[in-house]
Amino acid sequence: MDEVVHLDEVVAPKTGWSCRMAAGQHLKIVDLRGAQAVDFLAYAADRPEERYNAADTMKIAGSIFLTTGSRLYSDMGRVLLTIVEDTVGFHDTIGGCCSRESNLARYGKPGEANCRDNFLDQLARHGLGKRDIVANINFFMAVPVLPDGAMAISDSRSRPGDYIVLRAETDVLVVLSNCPQMFNPAAGYDPTPIRCVVYSNSDEKETVR
Repeated sequence: MDEVVHLDEVVAPKTGWSCRMAAGQHLKIVDLRGAQAVDFLAYAADRPEERYNAADTMKIAGSIFLTTGSRLYSDMGRVLLTIVEDTVGFHDTIGGCCSRESNLARYGKPGEANCRDNFLDQLARHGLGKRDIVANINFFMAVPVLPDGAMAISDSRSRPGDYIVLRAETDVLVVLSNCPQMFNPAAGYDPTPIRCVVYSNSDEKETVR
């Protein structure tokens, strides 16, 4: 299978990243050093009022966790992206993103860097803002839920070099935050860089519409 790489970038700790992807292109997110959460949002590229919908994604899949084969649905019932490879097998849909306000409420510390500010910085580059932030995915983050409903952010299952690959099923805008969290294990208490590679496969099958 021949791959054509369109973009290959290392995203520094505590920062954000975004990219427009054409239908059929792939995004590979690599956890370079392990235990690094990546907060993720997706929008229809040409009509960003259509965006990733966490509830529909979970309801249709019948699971609150994502892995290979999981489809990320929009609020219009369309598949935006599909997870086609995953070396971890456990990604969170319910933990949301950290913010100055939530850090203050949970830990008594506002912190300087946070995922919501990273999202806002990246969204502004595409003419979007605070109203466009919805419930997000947390790749590489473990949020187990116990039978009694108790949940908490636990130690990551991701190891150095683990990755996830998503295929765009329509033209999409993807926005992520390389989580700066220092007060829980989301980033192993030591945020580290990740790598983002956008590529195409020459013999990829026709995408889902």
